[in-house]
Amino acid sequence: MNVIGKADLVVIGGGASGLMCACQAAENGCSVIVLDGNKLPGRKVRITGKGRCNLTNNTPIRDFFTNLPGDGRFLYSALNRFSPEDTMAFFESNGIPLKTERGGRVFPVSDNANDVADCLSRLCREAGVTMLRRRADSILVQNGAVSGVHTEGDVLACTAAALCTGGLSYPLTGSDGIGYRIAKTLGHTITPLRPSLIPLESDDAFCAALQGFSLKNVTLRAYENDKLIFSELGEMLFTHFGVSGPLVLSASAHMRHFGEAVYRLEIDLKPGLDEEKLDARILRDLAEAPKRTIGNLMPGLTGRSMAPVILDMAGVSTDVPASSLTQGQRCSIRRVLKAFPISVKGTRPVEEAIVTAGGVSTKEVNPRTMESKLVKGLFFAGEILDLDAYTGGFNLQIAWSTGFVAGNSIPKIHQDESGEGEKK
Repeated sequence: MNVIGKADLVVIGGGASGLMCACQAAENGCSVIVLDGNKLPGRKVRITGKGRCNLTNNTPIRDFFTNLPGDGRFLYSALNRFSPEDTMAFFESNGIPLKTERGGRVFPVSDNANDVADCLSRLCREAGVTMLRRRADSILVQNGAVSGVHTEGDVLACTAAALCTGGLSYPLTGSDGIGYRIAKTLGHTITPLRPSLIPLESDDAFCAALQGFSLKNVTLRAYENDKLIFSELGEMLFTHFGVSGPLVLSASAHMRHFGEAVYRLEIDLKPGLDEEKLDARILRDLAEAPKRTIGNLMPGLTGRSMAPVILDMAGVSTDVPASSLTQGQRCSIRRVLKAFPISVKGTRPVEEAIVTAGGVSTKEVNPRTMESKLVKGLFFAGEILDLDAYTGGFNLQIAWSTGFVAGNSIPKIHQDESGEGEKK
């Protein structure tokens, strides 16, 4: 084998967790090489948040855990060592002014995700990190410890390797699942992979008919086997395959048992009006134009595209004059407005997900160091781990926290090997 280089640490994947891990280890005196196949590091960071980069959530740690659908105990140590507050301080101290928006979402003031990725790249470069535009094929192990990384026919010798390859979503950014395959080869368990924060598909024909129609200030409710599992106010839109938008992505993170459970959605199109006030609003519209048809009046309440769909669901002909609308018909319209139903047949392909749920089992990783319990010198950070969160900057915070812990654990290993670990 042709050894083309040597380093204390080889980081596989130059995304959020990988760059954080690399710069922390390098600042602590490690020689570090980052392997990433993209022309620019941090490619997924550059497109996150629609190019704005929702880099964390300005929330106390205790509230952070309520946004983790799985077992968040693994992250307790990492979040306490590098919290959302620490993340904000880190980027602001390195030249990225931040702002907090609705729901605690934190963005750069510039609204430019490239600024975040460029900041991390600069910190790595200033710390002496070597960036190689290469793909890793496997990690070499001798006597139960990392000895090198095989890359495109060559070898990089190292005593530590960090798998920061992301999940299966956005494969064009390099998140193509190679990290899972490498980890599995080394004996790690990969829990079932599934998409999260992803658009939903529906068999309802009206979704395609409403393609491109967006809804604002509506409440979306999601049900699993008729049990309410999600309810939130916000925005969404109809697509040719079903529904998408912020509310739908958030709801999808709660839908974790496709194939076992039945899911459905309801939209409250008028969450600001209770049944009584909504009825009064409808009566007022009818009274103001008694000679017009209900088909002509409804767009003022629901938008032109959605009006015929709602009337069809309510079983009311668009030709009914306003003055002839019965109390029963009015009740049917009101019921649809408050609980517009959408069937759910599944999610879009995992490649379209913002986040991949599932991954390397956290039972096989030390939560205080992110080091493998199976292979000495093997570390994990970011989306490759069986960790995911709801939308709002929480997933990137997981990447920063686990990358920070992994990067700061590498020097300790070298000190332990030299007999100096107890002095620290």
